[in-house]
This record gives sequence, structure tokens and C-alpha cells, in this order.
Amino acid sequence: MNERSAARPRGGVLRWALWGAAAIGVAAVVYIIAQSSTKPVTHTLTAAQAAAPETHDVARKLEHVGDGRAPPAYTFQNAAGKPVTPASFKGKVVVLNLWATWCAPCKIEMPTLARLQAAYAEKPVQVVAVSIDKPEALPAAKAFFAGQAPLVFYNDPQAKLPWALTPQATGMPTTIILGKDGLERGRISGEADWSGPGARSVIDRLLAES
Repeated sequence: MNERSAARPRGGVLRWALWGAAAIGVAAVVYIIAQSSTKPVTHTLTAAQAAAPETHDVARKLEHVGDGRAPPAYTFQNAAGKPVTPASFKGKVVVLNLWATWCAPCKIEMPTLARLQAAYAEKPVQVVAVSIDKPEALPAAKAFFAGQAPLVFYNDPQAKLPWALTPQATGMPTTIILGKDGLERGRISGEADWSGPGARSVIDRLLAES
């Protein structure tokens, strides 16, 4: 028997072994798919996840609490086009909200800011919602804001206030809370419910300070 004929059986055995391994692999995949389709998927929460805060609760989302940092001496405009700065509201608890018409979460949370302002109408609390829309988008911004009474319109036509903050805003909306001393007492990145008890607890604590 020559070398060629001797190699044939070994080649045949190898091919059958490979086919057998492939068949076993296919059977295993089919079994896994069948098991996953018949067994319910269970998601087990860790203790930390179970105790996680409500998604939009102001008191739990608050960052940089008590930093005491002075806000930037940055100028934006009121509804009449007159210049104002964050320091213009010193003596009040200020909720300085940065928003834009292209930001869907900004528009979702705005009615809750309006309700917050209405709830503190007789207290030294000022919600200052500053649009960072460019001049060409101002008509749309003002049209949206017309339905947000008792809030009044403010605009940053240069759209640079988010970057004037320390640290800089990481996205829209961003809301900075200032104490009556004019210093930053916390901020929230992203959408929040400003009409809920969490917001009231934060505001009431700052109002109680001398």
C-alpha cells in the first residue's frame, strides 16, 4: 500500500470528526436558544439599585451641594433686552435654569419650574429660566415661553453661559441653585421635577437661612 492510499482513511476520519463536532455545536446552540425562549428572564436588583433615588427628584439629584462658589459675572438679557447677571437677584433664592427650544427635556420640565415659581409667589424665590437659543430661534422660544406663566423670559444671545460656569455645564438642561447670599448651593444636570416635594425641601432649607 502506497503513501497516498494510506492517507485516505486518515483524511476520511478527520472529515467525519469535524462534521461530528459541528453537529454537536449546532445542537448546543439550538438547546440554548430553546432554553432561553421557554424560561422567563429574571432581573435581580442589587441593594443599591433597590434604594436608588427617583429619576427626577430634585433633592436626590442635587450636585455640588454647598459649594459656595460665586456664579460668573456673565451678562444675559431680560425680556426687555436689558442686561442682567446672576448677581442681579442677590437676596433671593434663585433657580437659574439654562434651556433651549432644541432641548426636549428642557421643554418637558419647564411647566414644573412654572409651578415652583407660582408656589413661592409670596416668598423671595426667583426662577430665572435663561434661553440659550440664538437670535434666529427667539420667536419660537418666546412663543413656547408664553405658556409658562408666571415665569418671565430671559435670553443669552451669545449662548455662552453654560461654559462660563465652574464647572461648565455638561448638557441641557442645567439648573443652578443660588442661596440668598448669591452663592451656588447646588445644581442639577438634566431634567428634574421642580414641582415635587424634593424641590420644595431644597428651597425651604435655603429660605430658612439668614
